[in-house]
Amino acid sequence: MEKKTISRDGMPIAYEVSGEGPAVIFVIGAMATGASDAPLASLLSDRFSAVVYDRRGRGDSGDTQPFAVAREVSRTSRPSSRPRATAARPLHGMSSGAALVLEAAASGLPVGRVAVYEPPFAVYEGGEKQRAEYTERLTQLLAQGRRGDAVELCIALTGAPSEVIRGMRHSAAWPALEAVAPTLAYDNAVMGDGLIPRKRLTSVPVPVLALAGGASPGWMRESARATAEAAPDGTYRVLEGQTHVVDPGVLAPALAEFFAAEGASQ
Repeated sequence: MEKKTISRDGMPIAYEVSGEGPAVIFVIGAMATGASDAPLASLLSDRFSAVVYDRRGRGDSGDTQPFAVAREVSRTSRPSSRPRATAARPLHGMSSGAALVLEAAASGLPVGRVAVYEPPFAVYEGGEKQRAEYTERLTQLLAQGRRGDAVELCIALTGAPSEVIRGMRHSAAWPALEAVAPTLAYDNAVMGDGLIPRKRLTSVPVPVLALAGGASPGWMRESARATAEAAPDGTYRVLEGQTHVVDPGVLAPALAEFFAAEGASQ
């Protein structure tokens, strides 16, 4: 990341801004860094100031302890030290980052429009039990220093086939995933019991666009749809042919259209 600012609890936050115009903040999901959203941000930089940042424990950001979901949430609305930091900023959240930005909006932080891609809330029978079992196992693996197994556990939770996971373990990207494995505990805490926080979402005062890929597992599409339905001003949209690893070139136009009204008012 190009720049750093210091949060209220003294933790350095690394961020980067591209483009000019109304600011849009991008919040990454599990096992990602701000660089993961850089290609998407660059596609919107002709119309917006696109802000990407490393969440705690990732990339060039710090990892001040103890972890608190409230502090993680508060950083989503102002990770940079740019002027007008108290202005309402539109947010885009990917996967578990979607849960973060939804909570930021519900908690009364200065948040503009919110776009989320495939928030991984469990909408299937037994989802709460599965999340509890995942939490217990993840805690054990991280305590034992078994980072690779923790990453595998997280990927398996999304429904990825075992052969796909085996292939990933032998890929060049695997060491980077293991490097941020401890932050899986933070993402897990953000997800709570894993279920859609329907009551909490009724407190979101801004428009919400919930997106999902047409080629993603059905439960991910259902999660996005249910999220949009729970928000007072929610819209659900499917990006045909896309999976959880969405093509920035397909996602960017949908975000630009949604954020355009917000940008015009800043």
